[in-house]
Amino acid sequence: MKTFQLEGAKREGTGKKAAKTYRKSALIPCVLYGGEEVVHFTVKQEGIRKLIYTPEVFIVNLTIEGKAYTAILKDSQYQPVTDTLLHADFQQIFADKPVIIEIPVVLEGLAEGVKAGGKLSLETRKLKVKGLYKNFPEKLAINTEHLGLGKTIQVGELQFDNLELLNAKDSVVAAIKMTRAARGTANS
Repeated sequence: MKTFQLEGAKREGTGKKAAKTYRKSALIPCVLYGGEEVVHFTVKQEGIRKLIYTPEVFIVNLTIEGKAYTAILKDSQYQPVTDTLLHADFQQIFADKPVIIEIPVVLEGLAEGVKAGGKLSLETRKLKVKGLYKNFPEKLAINTEHLGLGKTIQVGELQFDNLELLNAKDSVVAAIKMTRAARGTANS
């Protein structure tokens, strides 16, 4: 899994007034939890931009005033109109404790249903998994070669080494949908 370097500085004040002051200075208020103590800190807006606005998932090597932490981005809040980042939550992770994270799904292979005129549709872009962070892949690759017209791949059918899938077993990950052309060849 990819890593991301992020520098932070401890926050003196917490609350709405302090957060507004930080945001005016192009600093994003953040919090790190999951370790021995909760750490309130700020990061530069430019520094966190490439971590936030990407579909990829990163392990964050966080340095706050000289102290190093390993974390994942757990949540982020945005301004509803301008869509600017207001706040970010990080969870500290450890090599021996399992963690829950969402990993992007990638479909591989040319499905039988696509050859017959159907359309392959990715229904679930990310899957929630639980495991040790060293076992996390960058993407969950799913082979669709065996998928026929009108068929689906559900979470219950999937299995990945050292990872536990937490999505509902019957939720659809990928499907081959019938197109007009495929219906026309099936009826004749």
